[in-house]
Amino acid sequence: MSYEDILVERRGRVGIVTLNRPEKRNALGGKMGAEIRDAVDAFNQDPGIGAMVITGTDPAFCGGADVGDWKRDLDNDTRESSDGLSRGTNWVDFFGASKPIVCAVNGPSIGAGLTITLSSDVRIASDRARFSMRFVRIGLIPELASTKLLPLIVGFSRALELMLTGKTIDAQEAERIGLVSRVVPHDRLMEEAVALAGDIAFNPTESLLAIKKLTWASLVETDLHKVMTSEAQELMAAALRPSFREAVNAFLEKRQPDFHASA
Repeated sequence: MSYEDILVERRGRVGIVTLNRPEKRNALGGKMGAEIRDAVDAFNQDPGIGAMVITGTDPAFCGGADVGDWKRDLDNDTRESSDGLSRGTNWVDFFGASKPIVCAVNGPSIGAGLTITLSSDVRIASDRARFSMRFVRIGLIPELASTKLLPLIVGFSRALELMLTGKTIDAQEAERIGLVSRVVPHDRLMEEAVALAGDIAFNPTESLLAIKKLTWASLVETDLHKVMTSEAQELMAAALRPSFREAVNAFLEKRQPDFHASA
């Protein structure tokens, strides 16, 4: 499928989605949102892809929601945002059930451009990246479950400070508080992101999906016994898969396992 607001490519077992509206700082509009979902879904259905990288065309990762969409909504007295962010739970569920996603934040990640990264699995940043939960500065509130996810990622007080002030922080501060896993020089960002996604994609896809399923379920499950029961069920299922047999044989034969020989 051809796209207008994103670019799609693959490098080995890694699928790459690049937000591509540089003239609007990759503002997230309805068309872009639909294209991202379509591309991620296509990679999820492709057995040759094990993980994904989402990034942006310089100079921004995503400058937020498309204000032009908001203006049309206001002019038409439409209360549901046309960029689809009011249906953010679908984004969280979609990313949570997806193959692993690494966000390579290449520049400003503002408002909705930050919240869409929170339901990804790993975030790494260029030294040019900037981050802001800017909603309060425009009379709105954070969405995409960010009032749940951001405190889990950076801690309760830091999350509230970011959300209540709407201030912008640089990449080094984002790394210090745990918002991103690491900061790398801008010209090495994609190399590092693809290498990380490749390390993830090396592993059995079924195991990756099971780990994500368990981890997301544990966010809302307060009964530790139920968590351990779910883990035990997934562990038993994993032990019956060919990937476990391949891993054992590879260990005994002193070689790297090949979990994707038929992919």
